[in-house]
Amino acid sequence: IYFPYILMKPILIIAAIAGGMSGVFTLGLLGGGLIAPSSPGSIFAIIAMTPNTSALVANLSAFAVATVVSCAVASVFIKMSKDVEDDSLESAREDMAERKNRGKELPAEKKVAGKDLKVIVYACDAGMGSSALGAAALRKKLKKDGYKDISVTNCAIGAIPQEAQLVISHEKLAERALADSPQAEHIWVRDFTQNNVYEIVTARLKEAAVETSAPAAGAQEEAAETVSADVLRQENVKIGLPSVSREEAITAAGKMLVASGYVDEGYVQGMLNREHDLSTYIGKGIAIPHGENAVKDTIKKTGIVVCQYPDGVKFGDETAYLVIGIAGVGNDHLAILANIATMVGDYTDEQLEQLFKTKSADELYHVFTKAD
Repeated sequence: IYFPYILMKPILIIAAIAGGMSGVFTLGLLGGGLIAPSSPGSIFAIIAMTPNTSALVANLSAFAVATVVSCAVASVFIKMSKDVEDDSLESAREDMAERKNRGKELPAEKKVAGKDLKVIVYACDAGMGSSALGAAALRKKLKKDGYKDISVTNCAIGAIPQEAQLVISHEKLAERALADSPQAEHIWVRDFTQNNVYEIVTARLKEAAVETSAPAAGAQEEAAETVSADVLRQENVKIGLPSVSREEAITAAGKMLVASGYVDEGYVQGMLNREHDLSTYIGKGIAIPHGENAVKDTIKKTGIVVCQYPDGVKFGDETAYLVIGIAGVGNDHLAILANIATMVGDYTDEQLEQLFKTKSADELYHVFTKAD
């Protein structure tokens, strides 16, 4: 019965040899044996061919010893090979994820040279969630590198400015983005926050030897967007919520936006529709559900709500522990999005775990509203 397994993993023949040797040793030690060959070699055939009670004890003991020894030796080899296979599988998964998240660029003749690059625009369906987060993350990185003359903004597809030179959009929205801004170079991504856009842009800037500007000694870096106290209120940070379905979590966030006077009731359905079209899970255990462009007129004013689910909410194959509902008009919410971008890009797994499990709503509120 064990031969098919040995054929699949030949090194297990050592386990069979060790089991056989230990079984024969036990038979010799205890005086066991059979009066005729046992065929087939089952435990019942062995018992039937055993001459007396003392031999039966010896035979069963030999069987038990051989089984334990062969299993113990085999487990060592299987564990060793499993670790190697797991490492290879994990490496393959990471490589595949990296390949999937790489931006897809247009042919070389459409590329903007680094020395000419001044205006980068992130565009999505509504222009208030994923694209704003991606723009905030890239803007912060470029500013940190000293590229302060490059404008990085976000908008809805249909409102991409004519001066846009490089447009970043989701691959599912590629045709719409290209039709709205045919004059620009386009990069299409699967994820607005986890991709290689920063590497593409900085490679061109360095190749063109674009000058960077470091802040003067003692000078404060120009402030990012200020955080309005009304955009995220302390009472709209909910912690320790029980796990629910993705739709229930989005609906709960939407109802909080409605109750706080940020949006009308119709916005909630727009959030569900948006999730159906494109997932708002952005990675690192965070989702930012928001309405589709069709319900933008139901937004009364900019508002954000934060819902913490310590045990998580399934967003497809991923799990979100922070569900952040967003309704955005203008730029009032960009400061908070910049903080979210920092969480996704810079926080360690331990820091994120602390936020996912914290029992202090004040701690979460501070993380989202702190000045950059």
